[in-house]
Amino acid sequence: MITLAAPWALLLLPLPVIVHRLAPPRRERVPALRFPFFRRLVAAAGAEAREGAVVLTRGRVQMAAAILAWALLVLALAGPERLGRPVTLESAARDMVLAIDISGSMDTRDMARNNSDPLRRLDAVKEVVTQFVADRDGDRVGLIVFGTKAYLQAPLTEDLDTVTALLARTETGMAGPHTALGDAIGLAIRTFEGSQIEDRLLILLSDGSDTASRMDPVNAAAIAGARGVQIVTIGVGDPEGSGEDRVDLAALQDIAARSGGAYYFADDRDALEQIYDRIDALTPRETETRTWRPRTDLSWIPMGLAALIILGATLWLQLRRTGGPA
Repeated sequence: MITLAAPWALLLLPLPVIVHRLAPPRRERVPALRFPFFRRLVAAAGAEAREGAVVLTRGRVQMAAAILAWALLVLALAGPERLGRPVTLESAARDMVLAIDISGSMDTRDMARNNSDPLRRLDAVKEVVTQFVADRDGDRVGLIVFGTKAYLQAPLTEDLDTVTALLARTETGMAGPHTALGDAIGLAIRTFEGSQIEDRLLILLSDGSDTASRMDPVNAAAIAGARGVQIVTIGVGDPEGSGEDRVDLAALQDIAARSGGAYYFADDRDALEQIYDRIDALTPRETETRTWRPRTDLSWIPMGLAALIILGATLWLQLRRTGGPA
């Protein structure tokens, strides 16, 4: 499909006719031959002497070339362009960060699955989170792992395959044996700082209590809520344990409440999967769709034709004056 970028330019088509009708003729003084007997010659002819003027006439070829060249130049000014097929682009409408606890306690095998042997906590998390991430096509997802310190494994990205690949290579103890919930939340807040999307979600999974953070996790959650980050906390592990092995459910509940999020607890692999299914239902995939059509400028075609017509007419006139090629 061919359209005009500036169709109003076609209003210039009658401009030469308007100028020809309204503008005064061009006057030019030229040398002349004086006759001593001019008055007698005029009297003999019975004519009246007055100012003379020579109006140059144009041939049909000149007029046709001028009209075509002007029409083509106006058409080029109007900006003809070819519209391509519509192209639809989908961009993320939500940014999501997964913060996964990989402290030493995540190596415990107590995540039952049907009648099979219990899974390591981290292995159960990997299985469920991998499928969860695969279903987030259209969202930008980031990955944070934390133990004694929190590390950004993957910034916010739509490359979900890379996120799941990095998660698959994660092992317990890589970030230290302790648990730094507050630092993980603080790192997530910094990760969201570069985002222009208002819908921001942090899913925080932990099986321990905060023992290594420089920032109190509840205060960090309050800051996150003030900056538009909603936190969903998931507790796994043993609430009756001791020390590093005891999951602090009260802290996870408080973190979720301070940020306007939700809290869940999973004691086996199936419960963990149900929690992520519930999160997926509460936060369905959102995308922003933009459609545009590529445009190819074609103004060079009428402009080139006009130049060829002017050049051809000029050569024709020159050959006509000189009597043609020798």
